[in-house]
Amino acid sequence: MPLSRANSSSMHLPNSSNLSISAKSPQKSPCREEARRLGYYRNAVCGSQGGPLALPYRWQWRVERWKNSMRGFFGGEQQPRPKICPACGALVGISATRCHECGASMRFSIAAVSKGLSRILGDHDAPVTSALLIANFLMLGVSWLAYAAVGKGGGFTILWGLIGEPQYRLGASYGPPIFYANEWWRLVTAMFLHGGLIHIGFNMMSLMQLGPALEEVYGSARYLFIYVFTGAFGFLVSAFTGHFSVGASGALLGLVGAMLAITTKRGGAYMQDLRSRLISSVVILFVLGFSGLAIDNWAHGGGLAAGFVLGKLIADRQPMNSKERRTAYVLGWLAGLAIVASFAIMLVHYHDPTPFSQ
Repeated sequence: MPLSRANSSSMHLPNSSNLSISAKSPQKSPCREEARRLGYYRNAVCGSQGGPLALPYRWQWRVERWKNSMRGFFGGEQQPRPKICPACGALVGISATRCHECGASMRFSIAAVSKGLSRILGDHDAPVTSALLIANFLMLGVSWLAYAAVGKGGGFTILWGLIGEPQYRLGASYGPPIFYANEWWRLVTAMFLHGGLIHIGFNMMSLMQLGPALEEVYGSARYLFIYVFTGAFGFLVSAFTGHFSVGASGALLGLVGAMLAITTKRGGAYMQDLRSRLISSVVILFVLGFSGLAIDNWAHGGGLAAGFVLGKLIADRQPMNSKERRTAYVLGWLAGLAIVASFAIMLVHYHDPTPFSQ
C-alpha cells in the first residue's frame, strides 16, 4: 500500500541525538580522490582511516596462488586434488597409483615421460621425435670427441669422415661381432651414430618431416617401437651382408614403410598422391645406393619392409581402449629399455680389442 502524507503516525523520524547535520559542504575523501585518479581501481571503497585500496580480483587470485605455491615449497599443507591420467586424460582419485580407465601408472609411465618431454622440449605433439633428434646430435658430438681423442677429428672429418674404429667402439653395426660375439646391441646403437654433419643433416630433416605425423597417428609409445624395431631389423639385414654401417636411415625407411601401409588402408586422392611421392622418393634413394655412393641399401630395404609390415598390423590411430593402451605401453617400454640397455652394454665393452687394432 503506498504511503500517504496523512498517515504520518506510521512514519518514524530518527532520533535527533543520533543525527549530525553539518552546514559545511561535503569534502571528498582522500581515499576516494586517490581511487578516482587510479582508474584501474573502479568503485574502490576505503575505511574511515584511509586504508589501502583492495587489489583487483585477478591480482588477488595471483597472490593467493603464489602463497599456496610458497606454502607447498616450504612444506606447508596443501589441499590434495584429483589427478589427470597422462595417458588417457581420465580423472583419477587423489590416492590412486593407477588409472582406473586404462591401467597406466600414475607415478611413472611412457605417457608421463612423454608429457614431461613435451614440457622440456617445447613440442607438445611429438616429444619422442624431438628426443630422437637431440639424441642423434648428442651422439654425433660424442663421435667427434672420440675421433679427436685419437687425433683424427681435424679438418673436414666432422662433415663426412666419422667412420672407423671410434664408431666401432661406440656401437656401429658390423656382421662379425654381431653374429660371432653376440653383440646384438649394435643393432640399436648404430641407428644413433652418423658419419658426419652431412649424413645426420639429411637424416634429421627426414625425421622432422615424417616423425611428427606418425607420432600423432600411432601415439608416442607405438611410434618409438616402430622406429627402434625397424631400424634394428634393417641393420640385421645389413649385417648378413657384412656391411659396416651407421645411421638412422634404416629406421627412417621404416617410418616410410609404415606411412605407405597407411596409404593402402585409406582411400582418397590425397592418399594416392602421398603414396606416389613416397614410392618415388624410395626409388631415387635406392638408385643412389646402387650408383656407388656410401649408402646401405640393405639396411634401407630391411627397414622399409619391417615398417610396411608393422603399418599393416598396427591400427593407424591412437589406442582406443585399456587393452590397446596396455599393449602400447609394453611396446614403448621395450623400445626404451632396448635403447638404454644397448648403450649401457656399449660402455662396458668400449675398451675391448677391435678388428682395427689387431
